Amino acid sequence: MSNPGTLPTACVFGASGGIGSALVAGLVASGRFGDVFAGSRTGDCGLSGANDFAFDLLDESSIAAAAGRLKDTAPQLVIVATGSLTLPGGAGPEKSLRSLDPKIMGEMFALNTIGPAIIAKHFLPLLPRSGRSVFAALSARVGSISDNGLGGWHSYRASKAALNMMLRNFAIETARTRKEAIVVGLHPGTVDTRLSKPFQGNVPDAQLFTPAKSAACLIDVIDGLTPKDTGYVFDWRGERIPA
Repeated sequence: MSNPGTLPTACVFGASGGIGSALVAGLVASGRFGDVFAGSRTGDCGLSGANDFAFDLLDESSIAAAAGRLKDTAPQLVIVATGSLTLPGGAGPEKSLRSLDPKIMGEMFALNTIGPAIIAKHFLPLLPRSGRSVFAALSARVGSISDNGLGGWHSYRASKAALNMMLRNFAIETARTRKEAIVVGLHPGTVDTRLSKPFQGNVPDAQLFTPAKSAACLIDVIDGLTPKDTGYVFDWRGERIPA
């Protein structure tokens, strides 16, 4: 570990994904953090300058173990860059209610809502009690209920809407003991990753971001947040997404 006593600590879950790895690279390159922890299923992301750790989004004990490793660092930035549009085997997102399958719905909620919530359970208590800190989870514009004019993608939309509600709840609870903590959701835009590859056909080139561009935008948004922003969801431009 480098400079743990003089510079803040950052932690990224999902560091093996396109956006997650770009976030880790951006945070390391900024030079503003003494340690940047990079969490992935294998625990070996191969990202220069980062401290690897292993976790399984569906295994609370592994998340608790990661929290135990970081408990003395009081991380000032925690980013959950996990999530899924499709499940292994290519199931989802559903285009009509005829496609609804309870098993697929449960797995989608486990990945997009429950996993990030359990990370929050173990990592929000690690944030410093004084001074500015941020807990951010990748969400999506399609999780907005009031902004939904197209329908479809039932499980994905619902799981992201549920995540947004959880973040709002966590923001309210966390503010009772950490007045300057900020808990938010972030919409990264449409990013050229394996996750979005099947759905890029109708996306104009100018609206399809590289992971590095999306990560840079998200880091800028995080830097501009204040405690009054806690509990809300922001897009890559820093604009608040309707609930």
